[in-house]
Amino acid sequence: MREPRDPIEEAADDSMDLYDVATWEARSRLDRLAAAVWWAAAGSARLAVVGVAFLLLVGIGGFAAITDPEIGLLTVLSAVPAVGLAAYVYSTDVTSSEPLALLVATFLLGVLTANFAAVLNTVLQPYFAGLGAIGMGLFFFTVVGPVEEAVKLLAVRLYAYTDDRFDAVLDGAVYGAMAGLGFAVIENALYITRQLPATELDFGLGLIGAGGGITAIRALAGPGHVIYSAIAGYYLGLAKFNPGRRGPIVVKGVLIAAFVHATYNATVGIGSGVIGVVTGLSGLAPFLIYIVIYDGFLGLFLLGKIQHYRNSYHRANAPGATAGDFESELTEFE
Repeated sequence: MREPRDPIEEAADDSMDLYDVATWEARSRLDRLAAAVWWAAAGSARLAVVGVAFLLLVGIGGFAAITDPEIGLLTVLSAVPAVGLAAYVYSTDVTSSEPLALLVATFLLGVLTANFAAVLNTVLQPYFAGLGAIGMGLFFFTVVGPVEEAVKLLAVRLYAYTDDRFDAVLDGAVYGAMAGLGFAVIENALYITRQLPATELDFGLGLIGAGGGITAIRALAGPGHVIYSAIAGYYLGLAKFNPGRRGPIVVKGVLIAAFVHATYNATVGIGSGVIGVVTGLSGLAPFLIYIVIYDGFLGLFLLGKIQHYRNSYHRANAPGATAGDFESELTEFE
């Protein structure tokens, strides 16, 4: 959808100067001052969000992964599967390689914005806990899923989205995956920090024995964050190139990501329990099987959208390609 134009601009030729009549650009000192004030205000708002997120990170102990070598090691180990998945999503970008600076910035913003979700989840959970299983289900679908997926998209929106190098729809999935990776890393660090014994641990077998279980569980949970936010990020990328329909497109992506995220949270305990009963397995095995099945299905959905984009890109750039060469994509889950 092209930008709207005034009737004068529509009818005029290039020889007419329509400054301050139907078009505008920064010409005068007042124009430049107005532009500077606008950009300063917009930049200050971003800095304020980042600053508050940083203070929350400090307040809830998120720096333990840096200051405590034991927690840092377990956090790194727990993030390995999520890192691999994010790297794979990055490798599927058929248009151009994304700059390292934007990827790192989005990852760090994912770490910071995760703290908004941590605080909101902690504050709101008691209001649902008294309702038992139904209350926790409502908590997952009305708070955890929407809030966590929204803050991961915020990490992309704060910086990468506004950069000219975010120049394709598929870039949204790449940066969404990086934001999900940042979220998973800090979430893992917080879980590990809270669940490790308070007593001093030997940096070796004692540490592995004490933290290995929670590290393995967090390693299995991490890839889901990457998948869900990559899906939402894809729609954020689609929204950037459809400005007239930007809002509904972003909402669609968040709704899909939040729903599948909340469904995972609500069913992982039941699903892994059923698998344990049916197979006779115990420990982490039923949990692993359920996550492979669930995230595998969502991963195929994401890869299907990426592959459809890749195919369309190649066909659009093939010699002699025309608009009639393209087929419409099926709607979600058809």
